Formats: sequence, structure tokens, C-alpha cells
Amino acid sequence: MKDLLSIDWDYFIATRSGQCFSYSETKRTAVDLWYKRYLRLKAYGKNIQNLYYLSPDVKEFWTQIKAVFQIDERAKVYVSDSHMLSYNIAEHHRCQRVYLFDAHADLGYSVPKSLEFEVNCGNWLGRLLKEKIIQSAHIIYSPFTNEKPTNFAELNRIYAISYPTLEQLKQEKPISNVTAVHICRSGAWTPPWYDYDFKQFVEDLGRPYQVIKCPLRDWNPTQLTLADELELMLGS
Repeated sequence: MKDLLSIDWDYFIATRSGQCFSYSETKRTAVDLWYKRYLRLKAYGKNIQNLYYLSPDVKEFWTQIKAVFQIDERAKVYVSDSHMLSYNIAEHHRCQRVYLFDAHADLGYSVPKSLEFEVNCGNWLGRLLKEKIIQSAHIIYSPFTNEKPTNFAELNRIYAISYPTLEQLKQEKPISNVTAVHICRSGAWTPPWYDYDFKQFVEDLGRPYQVIKCPLRDWNPTQLTLADELELMLGS
């Protein structure tokens, strides 16, 4: 049985703001929106970089993963900004199972209507199940998630979906035949000042990888001019 191991960088990102939003994935949300947030908080005397932090668990993640999963030596590793690419990867590699590490289940968020939409970052896993491209989905939630498995009770009844913890997976036999690994940044949800940490995280896997539409973002708010600030705040 072929498996896709899909990891979202937001699995490691915690926010002290207590806010969780849904966004489309564009240059505006991946870059400009972060500058807009910075400016709004600055007006209230707050530093946006104090509202997010990167989990120290990122340092040991691959060691833990390799204790649970047997990644085929020929497995392809993909890096992208959008998690939507996992749909295409699973289909291309004919994977039967997906193991997803994420702060979001990506099963669709207005079920069942959302599974009728075109494939996107919020429904790709639900679409894989609906179209019977995969047999089962195993969602390992981030410790920082605001979601619960019960949010998807309707889909849980229809499809083979489980929500194990990493510790529970460790108690099982190693999961073999991972034929593809996808690491996504989800730039609308993850701060640009952690992009170099993301790059290091990818390299720490120790495998060759293919980058697809995931350039490092420039984060230098001190260089914003008044014209830049006005354009950001007045833009849609």
C-alpha cells in the first residue's frame, strides 16, 4: 500500500493572538497581508512577531518521523507553498493512504458543499476521499490546532478517517512504503520571518527535493516607506 506523508509548516506555528482565519492563497495573503497585520498592530503599540512562535519540536521532528515511517529510498520529496498540491501528488503516485501533519484537516469546511468546489487548500483531502483516489486519511493534528475531529462528524461517518497522535503512531509498527513526501509552507497562515527556519526544516530531512512555487519571502518591515504603508493599508 502506497502512502503519502504530507506535512504543513503550520503544524509547528503557535499564535498568541487567538485568531484563526480562512484565506485564499495569493501573493496578497502570503506576503502583503503580513505587512498589513504588522502595521495595524504597530498602531496599537504591538509587535506582530511577539504573537507567533515556532515550536521547538521542529528540531526533533524528522527523528520522530523516521521512527514511525519507512520512507522509500526512491520516494519523491516535494516542497510548495500551497497544500493543495498534495491532491496531485497522491493521484500521481497512486497513493492509497495519506498521513497528514497539520493544524487543519483540509477535509472541506462547509461539508458536504465544499467537496463540490474545485480542489483548494481547504478541501484537497476531502476530495481525495470523495473521488476514491485514496482509501483512508490519518490526520495528526498540531498541538496548536483550534479544530476538533468532531467538526467533521459527517465525513467521519462516511470515510475512513482517523485522528491519531504522534505518540499513538509510535506504539504501532513502522508504517512502510511512503512513496512521496510533501512539505508545504502555507504562507497565508505562517509568518514570513520563519521562512529560513522552514528552509532548514526541509533540508534537515536529508533528501533531495523539488520546490514548486515556494520562493522565500522578504520580511523587512523597517524598510517600508510611507507610500508602501499607504498602498498596503488602502489595498483590498
